[in-house]
Amino acid sequence: MTTGALIFAFDNEQTDYVGMAAWCADNVHRHLNIPVAVVTDCDPTDPQLKRVDKVITAASNSGGTRYFEDYNQTVTWNNAARVDAYTLSPWTRTLVLDADYVVASSDLTAILKCNTDFMCHKTAVNLAGGHALTGLNVFGRHNMPMYWATVMMFRRSNTAQYIFDCMNMIRDNWQHYRDLYQIDKKTYRNDFALTIAIGIVSGHTGLIDQIPWPLMTAMPDTVLTSNGPDYYTINYMDSDQKHKTLGWAGMDFHAMGKRHLEMIIASH
Repeated sequence: MTTGALIFAFDNEQTDYVGMAAWCADNVHRHLNIPVAVVTDCDPTDPQLKRVDKVITAASNSGGTRYFEDYNQTVTWNNAARVDAYTLSPWTRTLVLDADYVVASSDLTAILKCNTDFMCHKTAVNLAGGHALTGLNVFGRHNMPMYWATVMMFRRSNTAQYIFDCMNMIRDNWQHYRDLYQIDKKTYRNDFALTIAIGIVSGHTGLIDQIPWPLMTAMPDTVLTSNGPDYYTINYMDSDQKHKTLGWAGMDFHAMGKRHLEMIIASH
């Protein structure tokens, strides 16, 4: 059985996702010791892509536009190709990662050893304050509990293929599913499609293997910096409007503030 990571990287007006993916690949190589494939519409001879093991060329697929707080700007959201992960992956066991997911430990090796067909996160936690992201862990007018597509692990199996086939169906019929789940925002999101797909495949029980720890998240309204390899700090205002600083080492997390992560990557 072959094992590797798969990262989707489609640049937009503001964000160099290819650069992020190359940096993420460096971290995956260093901590997980597995090969990395990047799916992109970028020129495969881009020097940054020399750091990955395989470049898979694919057309970008826009999910609409999205406002980024750290950029103070609405940008094109080229994230709708993630549903093709099952088809595009060259591995029999695949770890799908967002380009802005920071691998700073070997923790993900644990889920790569699990005897399961599909895994993902169900709960995200805000590093600033350590509380669950209540508003982001649900979606739609009825507050459907949400699964996160930021980190997914799957192996070649009927269950995994059914989930990704359903995600394709949901993406291609997004207006119908927006109406069905009463989702106000027009922008397509992989997290919503994944959650709906898991519901369909599980017979609407929502029962699926979960990554057994929360998705730690640095939000865009925090200032993320790095003080060395695998050591990070956020500065933020707490609910009492007091300045707080939190630092950690050797812990994976999702950097939702793209601008700050780009600055860290540039400094390295």
